[in-house]
Parts: sequence; structure tokens; C-alpha cells
Amino acid sequence: MGEIILVRHGQANSAAQTEEDYDRLSDLGHSQARWLGGWMRDHGYQFDHVVSGTMRRHRETVQGMGFAADEDARLNELDYYRLSHALQSVKGEPLPTGEDFADHMPKLFTAWQQAEIEGAEPYKSFEDRVAALMADAAQPGRRVLCVTSGGVIGMMMRHILDLDLVKMSRMMLPIWNSSVHRLHVRHGETFLAGYNAIPHLETPDRAHARTHY
Repeated sequence: MGEIILVRHGQANSAAQTEEDYDRLSDLGHSQARWLGGWMRDHGYQFDHVVSGTMRRHRETVQGMGFAADEDARLNELDYYRLSHALQSVKGEPLPTGEDFADHMPKLFTAWQQAEIEGAEPYKSFEDRVAALMADAAQPGRRVLCVTSGGVIGMMMRHILDLDLVKMSRMMLPIWNSSVHRLHVRHGETFLAGYNAIPHLETPDRAHARTHY
């Protein structure tokens, strides 16, 4: 059996107003990455291949975890900031804050899929590149670590569980920073084996470190 371990990056600059400014770990994000790497080493985790997205927050997370990684842009996040501004311009939807993401996210994905708004890439390109990355990583007998973002993890769940865009959005919303998600590979099939685990943050003294953004 093969296994793909997906890790969402540590907390980034949550006060940012642009993708560029968001793309760096906070002090807490660096700690989350370091704690997760320590937990994996303490529990005997070894990987045949480690890969991260090319974004700064991905690279800082995998480095903080203590792993040397190849980089693959297919693990990069969608440009939610640009798409949000496009949705505001085209449909008058206000920019999301806090709990507003629960209603905003499915509207954004639907408008993007239907080409009513444009981002750095078409929706189909994002969907296809995530599927291709997952297919390449799904190798029987190999354990692969992928450090990425919540949108990519959500899209993988969409492919595996055949989710519509609303249900995919619901899967994305609760994803913790530095969380662990497991995919098993068996007989040519990839299936979900674990979702949104934060074992490195479960002690009471780290309750403050459980963040979504």
C-alpha cells in the first residue's frame, strides 16, 4: 500500500490584503511547522519523496519541519485574493472576513468554474493540475509527503470523494494550519484515510496554536 501525507502550511500573514503579503509564515506558523516535524520524527515517519509547492509559506513550512523537498508548482494555492476582488467587481459580493468565508467560498468557486470571474489561471487548469499531481504521487509501496495549501487539499478531496463545489468548500473551511491529511493508495485507487489531524497541537499548552488562518 502507498500513502500520500498532505500537510497544510503553517499560519501565514493573516492580516494581509494581497496574496503576495500573505505568503510568509507568522512566528506561530514557524512554531507549528517545527512542532509537526518534531512529532513526525518522534513517531518514526520516513518518506520516499518529499515535495512542496513553490510558494514561500510552503517552503518555510517544509524547512521548519526539517525536511529537504523538491518543489512542484502544482501544489500552489489558487489566488483567492484576486478571485475575491473579481467576484466583488462582477457580482457585488463583499470581501470575506471570518465566518463570511462559509458563504463566500462556494460562490467564488461556482463563479470561477463558470468563467464569470478570472484569476491567475482558469478553474479547469487548477482542477487538472491538482489531479495530475495526485496521480503522480499515488505510487504503490511509496510514502510521499506533500506540503501545500487548503485549496489544493480541498480539490484532492473533491476528486477522491466526488464532491460538488459546495461540499468541497465545506471540507476546506475547517482545515487547520499545519494539519495532516492521509491518502492511501491501493490497487490503483486513492482513498481518504485521515483528515485534518493536528496531533502536534493537541496538548493543553498548545491550544492557542490551533489556527485556521
